Amino acid sequence: MPADAAIFDVDGTLVDSVDLHARAWQEAFAYFGRRVPFEDVRAQIGKGGDQLLPVFFSQDDLARRGEAIEQYRSDLYQRRYLKRVRAFPQTRELFEELIRRKVRIALASSAKGEELETYKQLARIDDLIDAETSADDAERSKPHPDIFEAALKRLDTDKQQTFAVGDTPWDAIAAHRLGVRCIGMLCGGFAEHDLLEAGCIAIYRDPADLLARLDDSPLGR
Repeated sequence: MPADAAIFDVDGTLVDSVDLHARAWQEAFAYFGRRVPFEDVRAQIGKGGDQLLPVFFSQDDLARRGEAIEQYRSDLYQRRYLKRVRAFPQTRELFEELIRRKVRIALASSAKGEELETYKQLARIDDLIDAETSADDAERSKPHPDIFEAALKRLDTDKQQTFAVGDTPWDAIAAHRLGVRCIGMLCGGFAEHDLLEAGCIAIYRDPADLLARLDDSPLGR
């Protein structure tokens, strides 16, 4: 059955931002007195704050200062790191080719709405999107399927003809819980083994690699 739609994660999939998010979280944790190794924080990127913070803080801690930590992190990222984000090469060209093949495109990101707008401009894809969802549109972030589910509803398409594309195990788990097949991207820095183990059915280096091999990919068959 040919692909009718593709739901793309954004951070680490279309734009190079994973390390920057991890640095912002690590600095926020340190500001609130919690020293966490960079690698431990990075392994959780792809989740929103609602799912990431409980990995490092107790429920009592979160009740007392969870909102303050998340707000500090958000302000820090906007101020110091967002301007350093770059789009991965050939993202626009990939989207243009998918559209030529009549594959509709949605974005499903754990980013805040204003960050998502910046990412779309960086990747030059703001005029190529059929639907989008952000952290503002879902009660729970990945690995819960809420963000992908909201995008699927806005596309109004069949799960069997829809693919998710993401760079983290959390994307793959969220897609699997929704009943959508997931394509993995290595450009976010997660290991191929971890993406396959989480349920990805195919792996590509980055958007340019997916474009180059689109004919043989799940999106092109």
